[in-house]
Amino acid sequence: MILPAIICVFIFNYIPMYGIQLAFREFDFTAGITGGEWVGLKYFEQFVQSHMFWDLMRNTILISLATIVVGFPAPIILALLINQIRFKRTKRVLQTTVYLPHFISIVVIVGLLHVLLSPETGIIGHIMSAIGLGHINLLASTSTFIPVYVLSDVWQHVGWNSIIYLAALAGVDPQLYDSAKIDGASRWQIIRNVEIPAIIPTIIILLILNMGSIISTGFEKIFLMQNTLNLPISEVIETYVYKIGIMSNQFSYAAAIGLFNTMINFTLLVMVNYLAKRTSRISLW
Repeated sequence: MILPAIICVFIFNYIPMYGIQLAFREFDFTAGITGGEWVGLKYFEQFVQSHMFWDLMRNTILISLATIVVGFPAPIILALLINQIRFKRTKRVLQTTVYLPHFISIVVIVGLLHVLLSPETGIIGHIMSAIGLGHINLLASTSTFIPVYVLSDVWQHVGWNSIIYLAALAGVDPQLYDSAKIDGASRWQIIRNVEIPAIIPTIIILLILNMGSIISTGFEKIFLMQNTLNLPISEVIETYVYKIGIMSNQFSYAAAIGLFNTMINFTLLVMVNYLAKRTSRISLW
């Protein structure tokens, strides 16, 4: 039954890895991927020594860490709150409401941000002016770009990401709830002593997976939110790869940067998985 999935993964994830060698060759349009001159680590050294390296790493890590610090606990908290609702109809309505933003296109989300946050015509812009904060363009400021990006990302995906935690909570033995109530436990004590321990394995596994992509931010949303004013903080590795590879036709250089990014993510994934296995005996492998 899993054979079709294995075939798809092999075709779309493993066969394209043949093109990794482009990062070690001088790409030649006439010779193809394998026909260019072998240059070894030339492009990796060029990227590390470039003036953009530390700015790209700083921006990528800041945005990724902010997304994890704010966005990772949010679905856990939401799942615990939803699980406390006893009226099934109210629970279903709330779940549907918080799931819906996940299905909105990123282009539409960024369009909504521009409409709402505009200092001249946006609702939030008018509110900020009314309370005396002045006309602040939140999307054009280097100090507000990351909060806007992270909070809008949490709003869009928190409901969808809470599904897996709700599924874990659904598997909690009802007898544990009954025992806690007999002992006089409050709702907070039930959450702390029954529900949170039940979802800790799920939390650790998802944390490992998230740490494995700590320097891989979402390309589409950041690229759409970029402008000349917020570029010092919004230029990340993935957008830089697009501009270098597609817009500047430096394919070998872009491939080297992308591979560099992937290797760091893989290293972090292995390290966090090892630490989780040593401390909690829960890991991916």
